[in-house]
Amino acid sequence: MTLSFASLGLSETQVRQLEKIGFTAPTPIQAQAIPHLLAGRDVVGQAHTGTGKTAAFSLPILEQIDPKNSAVQALILTPTRELAVQVCQAIRNFSEDRRVYTLAIYGGQSIERQISRLEKGCQIVVGTPGRVLDLLQRGSLKLNQLNWLVLDEADEMLNMGFIQDVEKILSQAPSERQTAFFSATMETAVRELAAKFLRSPVTVTVEQPKAAPTRINQVAYVLPRGWSKSRALRPILEMEDPDSAIIFVRTRRTAAELTRQLQAAGHSVDEYHGDLTQSQRERLLLRFRQRQVRWVVATDIAARGLHVDDLTHVINYELPDSPENYVHRIGRTGRAGKEGVAISLIHPLEKYKLRQIERHVRQKLEFGKIPTRAEIAARHLEKLQTQVQEAITGERMASFLPIVSQLNESYDLRTIAAAALQMAYDQTRPAWMRVDAQPDHQEESTPAAPIRKGSSRPTRKQASASPHKD
Repeated sequence: MTLSFASLGLSETQVRQLEKIGFTAPTPIQAQAIPHLLAGRDVVGQAHTGTGKTAAFSLPILEQIDPKNSAVQALILTPTRELAVQVCQAIRNFSEDRRVYTLAIYGGQSIERQISRLEKGCQIVVGTPGRVLDLLQRGSLKLNQLNWLVLDEADEMLNMGFIQDVEKILSQAPSERQTAFFSATMETAVRELAAKFLRSPVTVTVEQPKAAPTRINQVAYVLPRGWSKSRALRPILEMEDPDSAIIFVRTRRTAAELTRQLQAAGHSVDEYHGDLTQSQRERLLLRFRQRQVRWVVATDIAARGLHVDDLTHVINYELPDSPENYVHRIGRTGRAGKEGVAISLIHPLEKYKLRQIERHVRQKLEFGKIPTRAEIAARHLEKLQTQVQEAITGERMASFLPIVSQLNESYDLRTIAAAALQMAYDQTRPAWMRVDAQPDHQEESTPAAPIRKGSSRPTRKQASASPHKD
């Protein structure tokens, strides 16, 4: 029997919302934990990052939240502010009831703004122990109507030295509450904390997932500060020039915006997300598989079950919510024994996610350097030289010889050939690298020296130059 979210006891409304965002079947931790949490039991869940823990505790909470009561009814503690924001956003995605408000509270953000939001009312608070304790001591965060308390990444929280803060928070919460601990490992400190603050908890365990396939070359590009991801993506795509690629984003809006940008730059690309009808998706997939479309910008709805033969690249324009989804995403390439490339764009503040991914896949990701204009220009020249060599042996070349003969009356053959190459290069050169484009990288382009006769690749001097001065 195939498990479904409905069979776990979730409401039809919640199941429809999950289907809308691409959740079709529960993960093992969700299948084990959700029924116990819906039944009101305390739970200790042992599962690694990326196994779907957030939904495991969020969905039962959302089922039982009273939207008419604006008091804090659920508190979720996380070890880092990045995880707090991630969990908060996931809960918002899981809920379609606008009366249910979720607030992330953490250090580094205006505490006055957080106090103001708490005063207006919110049912679910996700926060780091230090800021939660600070707001409790100020009297701004009240737990007198708290029904659920969750410790997410409990082992990580204790390893970071938060055990005293956590114990103070647990002690101030009402004794008549439902509590859940989720942890990747069951260290002694976690077991002792559970024994002290949980009531006859049920323990659920999920085995460590398999590592990512080694045939996928995983590369991470950490963006320079101040760079947008769209700015970084352009030179990477120009350098990689994927035959076929899925570019993963997190929202439909981003998929639409990025698709428009890439199409405006002249790329063969289309978007794939939950707003498309089934027939639209099928038509797009047919065009993609037939290479009528080279690249697809997709949400995580494409991370599971979308199979395209010979997909060369997966690009994580935005990192997924969990390492498990990362593995599902990159698994679209490197199939049937073939090699693939998985590229991830990472803001400096997202490095913690990279560490989670590396632990999950049990591999160290290679770091790439965003290509400079000169490197991209050299790449284009190299491709152009290959195309010229192929054209020389082709059948169509003879039809152009009369034009060359006429021009040869006024110009020498080397000048004619150079002019033809310049025309071909200018037609294929990306718009952002043209004369009127703003400088995008630290290296400026300089005029390129002629390609030497008999050379199959540009010289080092040529490889660092562009045929136009910017």
